[in-house]
Amino acid sequence: MRAVVQNDKRRASGGARIGLAVLILAAIASGCAQGDNGRITAAGGQQPLDAPPARALDSYASRLRAAHAARVAAAQRWGLRTVPLTAPPAPAKKPRIRTRAGFEVKGHRRLNLPPVFTTVPTRDKVVFLTIDDGAEKDPAFLRMMSDLKIPYSAFLSGYLIRNDYGYFEKMQDRGVVLNNHTLRHRLMRGLPYRAQKREICGMQRLIEKRYGKRPTLFRPPYGSYDRATLHAAKACGIEYAPLWNEEVFADHWEYRERDRRLHPGDIVLTHFRGRDHWQGTMPDMIRRFLNKVTAEGYAVGRLEDYL
Repeated sequence: MRAVVQNDKRRASGGARIGLAVLILAAIASGCAQGDNGRITAAGGQQPLDAPPARALDSYASRLRAAHAARVAAAQRWGLRTVPLTAPPAPAKKPRIRTRAGFEVKGHRRLNLPPVFTTVPTRDKVVFLTIDDGAEKDPAFLRMMSDLKIPYSAFLSGYLIRNDYGYFEKMQDRGVVLNNHTLRHRLMRGLPYRAQKREICGMQRLIEKRYGKRPTLFRPPYGSYDRATLHAAKACGIEYAPLWNEEVFADHWEYRERDRRLHPGDIVLTHFRGRDHWQGTMPDMIRRFLNKVTAEGYAVGRLEDYL
């Protein structure tokens, strides 16, 4: 009888230790611990934590601690108020993308033209960062995004990237998708169909030649388009025409909606710009962007994962 009681105690004690370890790991993974100097309060991630087998707990905990410490250090290094939230996994079933009401052209659905949208339909508390044109080529921006592991999508114009194709190759090597923003950034609305097709298809060929893959996403310059634009885009192999719901600058935000709020699935626009055009640098802009979205409980997702 005594042996049975002792065995029960040992089992209970072992179970308690495993349970305590799992709780500790969950706390680490949620990012709710503070940095050593207390200046950074890490924000909780949104990815579920799958507890590993008991024998691997120590190793798993070490990896989590190291990853968390690296995120805290990166947030401190780049002057963020909190550690950015971790986006949820890409959805297994992609949301159905439709053209936003009021953004259609005549015959849009019947002709199966690329959908024009400003928000991705999702319940995930994520927003999507998109960056246009390619004028500024700031090495600090590449380092910052790489350190923080923040996803974003680039929409490039040919005449602005031709003086440094290598900058965007580095970006692509870090997992960024390079998309179409036309050859010369012309106002598309009202241009003849052939001129619009040259702008879009020409940029398709340029990106394929330089970076090995034709884009499926196209953003018209200035967000301006007509039926001919979307016809030409479709003919050039474009599947989606994302616009934006907010725009972030180095020193302020602008909003499409009257409520002036972020919403799940919103697409956020910014540009490759620096002090020549802004009151700040691209890292300044990213700092403003991340501080706001993190404070409001949003993670930054990868747009292409939802399309």
